[in-house]
Amino acid sequence: MAGDRLTEQEYWNDYWGEFALPAEIKKSNNLYINEILNTFDLYLPKDNRLSILEIGGAPGQYLAYMHRQFGYHVNSLDYSETGCKITRENFKLLNIHGTIYEKDFFSEEPALPQFDIVYSLGLVEHFSDLDLIIGKHLDLLKPGGILLIGAPNYLGIYQFFLKRLAPGLLSLHNLRTMDVRTWRSFEDTFRLEPVFKGYVGGPEANLLNRCETKSLVNTLLRGSARGVGRLTQSHFKVLRKINSRNISGYVLGIYKKPLAGRDTA
Repeated sequence: MAGDRLTEQEYWNDYWGEFALPAEIKKSNNLYINEILNTFDLYLPKDNRLSILEIGGAPGQYLAYMHRQFGYHVNSLDYSETGCKITRENFKLLNIHGTIYEKDFFSEEPALPQFDIVYSLGLVEHFSDLDLIIGKHLDLLKPGGILLIGAPNYLGIYQFFLKRLAPGLLSLHNLRTMDVRTWRSFEDTFRLEPVFKGYVGGPEANLLNRCETKSLVNTLLRGSARGVGRLTQSHFKVLRKINSRNISGYVLGIYKKPLAGRDTA
């Protein structure tokens, strides 16, 4: 399978088939999401002349934020037929004009244009070869453009609990991609200029919501995680500013592609 995928197309068709519309990411009382969006606000330019592509873009909820906050011309690339269908419906409901490409980004045909900003959120961790996936992102990015990579972080405390609560979920993710220390490999390969790289969001107990095997111990663990999640939302907001690979819920990287393109030095 191209790129050694850890998930199949059928998985995503089923996943998006249950998604409720309209869907739009915006700042709210979800402090975890707010921290991710705050990072976007801090490092991405506002410019309505720029085009942006989300790889694995269904259902377009983050693209809606990119359009409303920064003025970008939005584009979604997804190989899930169901995902592309609901993205079209979502854009229509949100009154956003966007282009949707139903295509496997490992396929050479049909050729896509290049964009000013290319990003994915929750995609790279589903592949075993991180350098290959980053290279595919860069193929779609204009020289001098901005690359944004984001993924949930299942390292540290999350790995410890998910091994018991949701080992099946854990098996669909390449945990190595969540360790920013490994990112130096693709940074050097493609001569990327880091703008921001690190963990954001603080501890996020909602990452432990899934429980695949019902038992008293697992139910108690999941219930405790939910309780901690509610507390961090309402009483311990300062924890959202404390970040590391062992406790943070999300990892983000923002890079500038060299003007010379992908060629290595």
